[in-house]
Amino acid sequence: MSSQYTFTGQFTFSIDSKNRINIPAPLRKQFLTKDKKTFVVTRGIDQCAWIYPINEWNFIQNELKQLSSLSKTNRIFLRNHLRHANILKFDSQGRFVLPQSLIDYSAIKKDVTIIGVLNKIEIWNPNLLRKIDQSDEIDDQSYEELSERVNI
Repeated sequence: MSSQYTFTGQFTFSIDSKNRINIPAPLRKQFLTKDKKTFVVTRGIDQCAWIYPINEWNFIQNELKQLSSLSKTNRIFLRNHLRHANILKFDSQGRFVLPQSLIDYSAIKKDVTIIGVLNKIEIWNPNLLRKIDQSDEIDDQSYEELSERVNI
């Protein structure tokens, strides 16, 4: 099953004194009616927070259930990703409270960069994202191979 979500774009916002973040309207509008303003926020792999609409998260959970708990690697992977997952809702102004554990993990201070990445939304400390962007160069050969696989 392919995702019904196509989040794209980059936005800059601030987190307020109550740890609330406003998800930009262009991204928020892409949530499906059946999501009922409900989503999951969890740790990303690259020291950011990931947001999945609840219906996308349900699909991901079904995929994760396929991993055997007999494998130590699988257990560690599942534990590290699921224990930080929080089911939340947007308020009437499109805001939600980012849990303190995710603020700490993502090193978020005041400003945040919000990026749409197909089936999820990423929330970043803009300085950390800038450093990662500068250090995560893809060599020409790998870039060429990837572009051929996706038919760009």
